[in-house]
Amino acid sequence: MNQYEAPLADFSFLLFDVMQAHQTYSGLAGYEEFSPDLAEAVLSEMAKFASGVLLPANAEGDQQGCRYDAATHTVTAPQAYQQPFQQFVANGWPSLTAPTEYGGQGLPKILGVAFDEMCAATNTSLSMYFGLTHGAIVALEQHASEVLKSQYLEKLIAGQWTGTMCLTEPQCGTDLGLIKTRAEPQPDQHNTYRINGAKIWITGGEHDLAENIIHLVLAKLPDAPAGTKGISLFLVPKWLTNGERNGIYCSGLEHKMGINGSATCFMNLENAEGYLIGEPHQGLRYMFSMMNSARLMVGVQGLGLGHAAYQTALGFARERIQGRSVAGIQEPDKPADTILVHPDVRRMLLTQKALVEGGRALAMWVGLQLDISERSKDDTAREQASDLVELLTPVVKAHLTDTGYHICDQAVQTLGGSGYTRDWGIEQLLRDCRISRIYEGTNGIQALDFVGRKLPMGGGRAVKALLTELSGMLTSITEPQVQQPLQKALAQLQDALGWLTQHGLQDREQAAAAATPLLKLFGIAVQGFLLARNAQVAEDLMANGDERPVLRSKSKTRDVYLREILPEMQALTQTIKAGKDHLMAFSAEEF
Repeated sequence: MNQYEAPLADFSFLLFDVMQAHQTYSGLAGYEEFSPDLAEAVLSEMAKFASGVLLPANAEGDQQGCRYDAATHTVTAPQAYQQPFQQFVANGWPSLTAPTEYGGQGLPKILGVAFDEMCAATNTSLSMYFGLTHGAIVALEQHASEVLKSQYLEKLIAGQWTGTMCLTEPQCGTDLGLIKTRAEPQPDQHNTYRINGAKIWITGGEHDLAENIIHLVLAKLPDAPAGTKGISLFLVPKWLTNGERNGIYCSGLEHKMGINGSATCFMNLENAEGYLIGEPHQGLRYMFSMMNSARLMVGVQGLGLGHAAYQTALGFARERIQGRSVAGIQEPDKPADTILVHPDVRRMLLTQKALVEGGRALAMWVGLQLDISERSKDDTAREQASDLVELLTPVVKAHLTDTGYHICDQAVQTLGGSGYTRDWGIEQLLRDCRISRIYEGTNGIQALDFVGRKLPMGGGRAVKALLTELSGMLTSITEPQVQQPLQKALAQLQDALGWLTQHGLQDREQAAAAATPLLKLFGIAVQGFLLARNAQVAEDLMANGDERPVLRSKSKTRDVYLREILPEMQALTQTIKAGKDHLMAFSAEEF
């Protein structure tokens, strides 16, 4: 079984030493009582639950998987999940950041980011049953009528019911304008519709863990205009309020590479009763409220899985003896040295460590901006934070899942043959992590969103705000050997953006060709700046006598990142400026 110890000291360091959250939150409406003592108490309980309840069920749930009964159209979740699910609900974790008016605890979103990381690290499949429920809560809270909110939010928030989002159909995924699911209004004056169609890849579409499942379904009305402008959003419960079974059924399960304990379902709607959310033909816009929440969660999922893999690989490297150090025998009382003495093993492990700490710094920073964007009393601060969240959501989703998978892969490599076996649990983490780069929009789609929608947003207002933030971080760095690579990184970002402005505005294909390397360029750069900020704060604290262990390696971790990872920006910049021609020159027959 893989190892896991929650990074409580790092969470506290980021929250209260680096981001000074206790000062920021004192000015956010509803969060004035947020304090280090409160945060550390909640985080400590999270850690106990994740390690003590979720983790022990992880490997067993993966081996048991989900079972589908074709006769009853029902799905049985892994037996190993039954008790942890009920404990999750009983402990109130589903309501952590939900609004208090519907029974939520109303805690800051940034604590939800930390909890998502712990849940993903210890049991990704089980946590997915609640992950999309949170997204459904966000969509209903922002867009549903008061009647629907009063009927459905309280039990979703309590965890008695779970939620899904039903977007994809057999003939379309990203291009949702092609959906065929139809909704017919009923003459009952209760905003009721009859919905028919088929959906695929629906996470938690059917299971036996919760009392009810609330599906948010994209469909088209009879008068819908063509394309995505004609999509509406409907709430379709598994069980109606009168106790009757609704006409939405699971017709099978996907057979997957990973997340075996998560029910990924084919869903059929046969005259299912549904209720319109918001206005007609606005469904895609409403669904993005849910999807953006899910995309942030998925990015953090990659981070959590990567951290669990790194911890297991580190534990193995500290114990596994194999060969002697090329610098001379390090442990003469043993027949061989531990593999931790070997430079290549160290490179693998330290790359994992730097990517984990950089990813966590990015995720928590975006979590802070999310809270500011929703609760700040200052209009300008709220707008800028909202811009940063919008801009960085695709970066968090794509970059943290790409690096999370890379970390898991490197952890397998660190263990050698042992990593390829089930005994150490990393092979499951690798399998579970792979889907994170695909769902909620593949990472290529995230890159297109980043280039096509987020960078031009507000006339470039968001990216200008980000570059200003990075420049501000640079001014706090006192060491020239750290300033110089970061100044170069900032110049490379501006160079790439200049090329995109010059070439991509006239030729959308050029912009599309540059999208993935450009998003990665931003991900690498932002994490580098955040790690440098972490190190500067740690150095200042230690200079003032702070002896916490979490501070000791921050500068060394920064240096690993600046020497091993940040230089990738140069190659990415060259790739961006190479343009599209070498990609588009091939005919279909020449592949």
